Amino acid sequence: MGKDKLKRFAEIETFKNVFQPLRTDLLEGKFEMKGNWRSDFFQNDKPLVLELGCGRGEYTVGMAREFPEKNFIGLDIKGARIWRGAKTSLEEPLPNAAFLRTQIELIDQCFEQGEVDEIWITFPDPQIKFRRTKKRLTHPDFLEKYRSILKDDGIVHLKTDSEFLHGFTLGILDGYNHEILYATHDLYGNTELTPVLKIRTHYESIFSEQGKKITYLKFRINGRK
Repeated sequence: MGKDKLKRFAEIETFKNVFQPLRTDLLEGKFEMKGNWRSDFFQNDKPLVLELGCGRGEYTVGMAREFPEKNFIGLDIKGARIWRGAKTSLEEPLPNAAFLRTQIELIDQCFEQGEVDEIWITFPDPQIKFRRTKKRLTHPDFLEKYRSILKDDGIVHLKTDSEFLHGFTLGILDGYNHEILYATHDLYGNTELTPVLKIRTHYESIFSEQGKKITYLKFRINGRK
């Protein structure tokens, strides 16, 4: 492991806006922030928005800057990436931004039922190989986890350069009778952009420069088991 990564791992341990629960604690229900994000960290009752697979945190940071009336949490398993967004949030400062280092499949152990208002999925690995279908972040198993933590009218957003993942997700949403609120195969070519859609991640900027079209889906997961 490089010296820079080791330095970032050490530094991130001191960041008050970063949470790194142990997997065993999550599975045993010992994560004290579950159900308490607003009261214990943000100390307000503002809407709570998640970014899954946040990477360097560009989208989480961008949304926190643009919408001080909301709280934002960027989630990723790679601490060296989270370090950048977390450090920026402390330096500016952005008290409405936090970061959570864990695996996305454990998301329902990190948030209480109905605790989250919105979820953003930004440029995830499309997991094209068939044997990795269940790892796609819009697979029905993941959607069920999202539903368990979202409010009844909660919204999910998907931005990706992968037409494959875009099409896969449309099929899942239609097959399970979820509510598609908006869909486009060319976000920047066909859509009048709202401030939140103008925010770009590092990889999104690279994809756009390469001439790749950015797709976007906005949907609501219907029903609750």
